[in-house]
Amino acid sequence: MNITTKILIWMAAGLVTGSLINYFATDNSIIQVYFVDGLFHVAGAVFINLLKMLVVPLVTFSLICGVCGIGDINKLGRVGIKAFTLFLLSTSLAISLAILVAKNVAPGKNFNLAEGLPDTFTVPEAPPITQVFINLVPSNPVTALAEGNMLQIIFFTILFAISLLMIGERGRPLIQTAERINDVMMQVVNVVMSFAPYGVFALMAKTFAQQGIGLIMPMIGYFGVVVGVLVCHATGTLMLLLKFLGKISPTKFLRKMRTAQIFAFSTASSNATIPVTLRTVEKRMGVDNSTAAFIVPFGATINMDGTAIMQGVATVFIANVYGIEIGIVGYLTVIGMSVLASIGTAGVPGVGLIMLAMVFNQVGLPVEGIALIMGVDRLLDMIRTAVNVTGDAVVTMIVAHSENSLSMIVFNDPSAGMLETVHLPHHDPGKK
Repeated sequence: MNITTKILIWMAAGLVTGSLINYFATDNSIIQVYFVDGLFHVAGAVFINLLKMLVVPLVTFSLICGVCGIGDINKLGRVGIKAFTLFLLSTSLAISLAILVAKNVAPGKNFNLAEGLPDTFTVPEAPPITQVFINLVPSNPVTALAEGNMLQIIFFTILFAISLLMIGERGRPLIQTAERINDVMMQVVNVVMSFAPYGVFALMAKTFAQQGIGLIMPMIGYFGVVVGVLVCHATGTLMLLLKFLGKISPTKFLRKMRTAQIFAFSTASSNATIPVTLRTVEKRMGVDNSTAAFIVPFGATINMDGTAIMQGVATVFIANVYGIEIGIVGYLTVIGMSVLASIGTAGVPGVGLIMLAMVFNQVGLPVEGIALIMGVDRLLDMIRTAVNVTGDAVVTMIVAHSENSLSMIVFNDPSAGMLETVHLPHHDPGKK
């Protein structure tokens, strides 16, 4: 049984287990203390930490190998411009689709505000957009590496790799060392993924034990529209871009993306999923490391298609709830703000609410309205992260195809890069 099948089985088991606990054992202190807040919490947190542990060294050394593998600074700039343009295009299409669908479905028209608004709400603090751009350049690269600030890490690593190329043969030993460390890190990814089914089970069980499927019922209109647009964007808009710009089969692509999408869903973090996404586009889909190592971390930081969809639907929903007419100029402002806010926003759980506060302030909607959607945001965060990761891979494939750095032999091979159960080497003391 391959790892993807195992993860699907354990994910379903976690969902069922968590839902049953939420329904039957909410007041059972033994189950809550020893399982939900004990076993599930510890196992899930350890698994998330294992993934996060891989991100900085993997991105750093993989990016050095990628930039040095490209070799041509002009080509590097070309790849970066293509990726950035496609990320902005997909985000613009995502939020435009969200607003179009939400305006026609009109969630929140008959919402009872008195029953839905919680007693207390703290407005998330939104950083000024100027500070976001200033923070692209690290004042201390060691601090950026320690804190996992992805855009700063990407900036410094690209600058470092370009400098390695510029000094010529003297930089070759360092490049070879980075390539060896990158190989080791990819093997560490394989080892960590062997524990994935159990980590995913723990994460799903804890989430649904605390949240419960029944939580979405009062917000079914908003929840349904967001999920519907997310699915349409992932299986429609992005697949059309992949088909017409990348000349690649969407069916084969989606089949090979399942593992990365499951990881993104269970962790609700684009950054934590970077190791799995990198492995998927390189080993399963045949993208050259030089292209994948540059675009995937870049996309995990600035590509927020799923978050943009949530913002578009939430804007229409809150406007309907409060009876505020935004108008075409307001919606264009929402589109522009969402695209800009996605640049430099960390790929971590819950960041969408901070971005949403920025958007609401800009168009004059009451920020307190965010409290209405906070209850179901965790579940939606899981789904939209899977969409974000799908968008990262789509752009990587399109750019790789345009740069002739995509192996169609690997992509067309159903078994390419399949990860079976990882067996750690066994040491027999009786053998020399």
